[in-house]
Amino acid sequence: MKAVRHKIGPRMSQAVRAGDMVYFAGQIPDDRTADIMGQTAETLGKIDALLAEMGGTKSDLVSVQIWLSDMTDFAGMNIVWESWVDSENPPARATAGVALASPGVRVEIIAIAHIQTGAETAGTDGPTMSASSGTR
Repeated sequence: MKAVRHKIGPRMSQAVRAGDMVYFAGQIPDDRTADIMGQTAETLGKIDALLAEMGGTKSDLVSVQIWLSDMTDFAGMNIVWESWVDSENPPARATAGVALASPGVRVEIIAIAHIQTGAETAGTDGPTMSASSGTR
């Protein structure tokens, strides 16, 4: 099985498909001034967009890791998460407090999805697409 990379940048791919498994790079918010709820909503929006590009939805997520720069943000992040997540098909999830690489970033979210091969939406540029502004 050959891995297929999507939105390749100089440092990483935003998504890598290996069979029916899709591994997403850590997504971070662009607005570094927003509070945890704003940053979480923006980051989950980026995940929604990547899932759609790969032919999936949040119900296809199988695992999510959420990294917070300050664990006191846990409750605020969870408010946004709980309004976003597919409560009928929630992924396995872990949350940890970590030192994030970019100043002002309060949350980074890493996801893995199971999306049947061939489900990608038509019109995407596949492996040659440029990196999004959310890369580090």
